[in-house]
Amino acid sequence: MDEALRRAMHVFWRWGYSEASIDRLTEGTGLGRSSLYGTFGDKSTLFRKSLQRYAQTYHPLYDQALSGPHPSPSVVVAAYLQVTLNRIADPTVPDGCLLTVSATQFPALDAEGQAMVRAMICGLRTMLEQALLAAGADDQETAELALCTLATNKSLAVLSRAGFSSEDLATVAAAAARIPGRPHPLP
Repeated sequence: MDEALRRAMHVFWRWGYSEASIDRLTEGTGLGRSSLYGTFGDKSTLFRKSLQRYAQTYHPLYDQALSGPHPSPSVVVAAYLQVTLNRIADPTVPDGCLLTVSATQFPALDAEGQAMVRAMICGLRTMLEQALLAAGADDQETAELALCTLATNKSLAVLSRAGFSSEDLATVAAAAARIPGRPHPLP
């Protein structure tokens, strides 16, 4: 079941909720229709389980990168975006980010799926805010940098799906981590 869930996560990640047809899900998981429904329930339930699996896999990497201590807010931004770049560079997973793809298809999700996507994005923002405050950012800088870093993270996922090079993505991340009046943390 765990491997089938990982494979279903990849189908939703690659195709998004709307295009992840039952045929694609059965092909991707290796399960027949009745086994897919019997194991996971309906498509919306399978999607939510896939999203949970995604968060359980990747959000601890962000938490670890942000655990610090970090000497400045720019280093927090750089550490967060490096996790994103590492995930995007992983050839064993689809391009982009399942959470970002899901956010772009928000209207197609049921209320529970929408709530999960929103809560996960807000959870990442909270992680960033806590790390930025610990690194010495004031309240206003924390709010601005957390939101901008989150937006940059989502932009990197979109650009990777559109075929931009890893060098282009690293340039975006480095520019985002360059905070006026602060040292530049990325090479």
